[in-house]
Amino acid sequence: MKGATVQQFETAKNKLSTLQNDPGNRVKLQIYALFKQATQGPCTTSSPGMLDFVNRAKWDAWKALGSISQVQVLTQAQMSAGAGDFYCSGNDLNNFVLGDGGVEEKARQGAELLRKYVRAYIGFPKPLVAVVNGPAVGISVTLLGLFDLVYASERATFHTPFSQLGQSPEGCSSYTFPSLMGPAKASEMLLFNKKVTAAQACELRLVTEVFPESSFQTEVWTRLKAYAKLPPNSLALSRQLIRSVEKQRLYDVNDLEVECLRGRWVSDECAAAIMSFFQAKAKL
Repeated sequence: MKGATVQQFETAKNKLSTLQNDPGNRVKLQIYALFKQATQGPCTTSSPGMLDFVNRAKWDAWKALGSISQVQVLTQAQMSAGAGDFYCSGNDLNNFVLGDGGVEEKARQGAELLRKYVRAYIGFPKPLVAVVNGPAVGISVTLLGLFDLVYASERATFHTPFSQLGQSPEGCSSYTFPSLMGPAKASEMLLFNKKVTAAQACELRLVTEVFPESSFQTEVWTRLKAYAKLPPNSLALSRQLIRSVEKQRLYDVNDLEVECLRGRWVSDECAAAIMSFFQAKAKL
């Protein structure tokens, strides 16, 4: 596998030299970083000195890939799919039941976990494809704004009941949803808990394409198999170029959302809303 990766790297370098227009140092550094991550894994070497400009630039590009595994680097795209009848039923609200460390510590830990989780999607170097086979709730919906393709079964629904639970948007949805569907439609989902169908989500540009339940898996996998044959370096670099303009903005939005949620989690309002949810559930 390593030998094949070296050969792919050399091929990519040779192709760069044949381009009519120089792609620039950023693209070259991204190829170098992906090669290092694929052959050696995450960067664990010491940082070169600030005056060692060339090696420092290479090190920064490699380090920026974070903990992405060697397997992930070698794949053309990353697919997210649900198992069973649901795509995802959302966050387990039992996580908000007070445990060791108190509410402040639990909120701090949850905030940092969420920050890292969403950052992994923002910084992922390959195309992200969601295969939404059924109902989706909470962060599984908000993260879709960071995906490159979202395929949905006709039986899928999308629900973000944040205000109902005394919480606030996450997954960069406070930015991506208004950008995709406009402020008014985004507010219906993020502020007023509107649940939308797959067809409605497609109209709102949150979903790429909707398929009949009877042919959903066949249609989607036919496409995914075709995508798997595309040149991986071309996919990765093109995806990074498309996303590069918004990348830092998304990191900043994620930080703002996480801090807002951290405050929500320690609020009396959030605690009361979650308690009401459990009480209503117990009556069913």
